[in-house]
Amino acid sequence: MLASILAAVATTIALANGAAIQPYLPPGGLGTNSTPPVYHPLSDLDLHSLNLALYQEYIELDLFHHGLAQFSVEEFEAAGLNAEDRYLLEFMADQEVGHATMLTDVIGPEKAAKPCNYSYPFQSVKEFLSFNRKVTRWGEAGVYGFLEHLNSRPSAELLLQAITVEARQQMVFRQFEGLFAMPFWFTTGTTQSMHWTLLAPYITSCPADNFRLNWQNFPALNVTNEPNAVAITQQNNLTAAITRNTTQPLSSPGQQIQLSWEAPGKPVGPNGTYTTAANTTSAKFVAWISQLNTTYTPLTLTGNFSGTTQQPGGEIYGNGTFPTVNGTVFVLVTDDDPFVTPFNLTMLHPHIVAGPAMYTSG
Repeated sequence: MLASILAAVATTIALANGAAIQPYLPPGGLGTNSTPPVYHPLSDLDLHSLNLALYQEYIELDLFHHGLAQFSVEEFEAAGLNAEDRYLLEFMADQEVGHATMLTDVIGPEKAAKPCNYSYPFQSVKEFLSFNRKVTRWGEAGVYGFLEHLNSRPSAELLLQAITVEARQQMVFRQFEGLFAMPFWFTTGTTQSMHWTLLAPYITSCPADNFRLNWQNFPALNVTNEPNAVAITQQNNLTAAITRNTTQPLSSPGQQIQLSWEAPGKPVGPNGTYTTAANTTSAKFVAWISQLNTTYTPLTLTGNFSGTTQQPGGEIYGNGTFPTVNGTVFVLVTDDDPFVTPFNLTMLHPHIVAGPAMYTSG
């Protein structure tokens, strides 16, 4: 009886507000009435988040074209990529044109970021593919992390349709490397500042009037003994394939991880106009952001800006399910081990000493 009364009241309110009543639509939800959607930033957080995504699309557009131009057909063929594979790379660049156009339209040309100049760390096709995997990985994770926090739900829907394409790109680069296609049950999200920390160091310069992002750049973190996917796949003669199920893992729980990080205050990003900053310098833990979890391991200091820890074990839903740490994950040095979830990862920001770094665990 009470449910019927509440439903009648809801219907009366909806009719009073001019909303059309649709059959087979349970009450609740956001944006389900007849109000026209607005595909435009509705807050500063929207504006800075969408522009961060645009910076990401532009580096990918440049990166894919850069690799195709830098390496010869013979070099691609030696790495196991034929003409059809190279066409897929070119098509990925075309996808980025579409994504950048969409975001520019949503943001508006007056405030939308513009393409920049970039610097890349690879010297071979295999290294190019490995870097692409990491760039698309931090790109998809950064957007997944902020989508649900946008005020503009219509804009979030458009960006979702772009970032799910980027997730497919990330899987393709794993396949091109000769790695297992998707060694995880859930795709991790990160925060905008974590995303910007990873992206900014590869941007050398931008137009003088480019949109300035208001996200934090944390000090850089380096996993000095990160598993080298390029070397391991070459040693095992693993070339491009739909998937690979090998018995030799890239890493394993319990192995020692060596870390080094920078002090805050370093110029970074386009024209060195951003500066790294941390709210703490008391390094005590290592945070591992992977799938649904943020797992902490103790940090043993070996210097003022270096230390060791051990790769954590554990499985997502207990024994017999699936390892929590697998694929390309995010590692940070922190001063504490606060409980955070995928929806409130920004609560980790006050505790970050350095990072994230990308860690190829599997």
